[in-house]
Amino acid sequence: MRRFTRLTNVFSKKVENLRAAVSLHFAHYNFVRVHRTLRVTPAMEAGVSDRLWLLDELVERTSALGAARDGKDRKNSSRIEIDRQREA
Repeated sequence: MRRFTRLTNVFSKKVENLRAAVSLHFAHYNFVRVHRTLRVTPAMEAGVSDRLWLLDELVERTSALGAARDGKDRKNSSRIEIDRQREA
């Protein structure tokens, strides 16, 4: 990821921004991007997801997670959101 280098104006100045960018990058890699040799996403290969996600769905889920975290403890809200996703 280019965010780890300081040679450009894209580097993160806050740890929170870096965490958000890295999380979004890994989510895209695992749920949206089809791997060349696997011919499916890594999440589908691992059995975590049964379908290919669209980028719009990923953005919608991450914005919903961000809204759930506002005003709450980050660790607890993410655990609650993960439990809700498992139940659905």
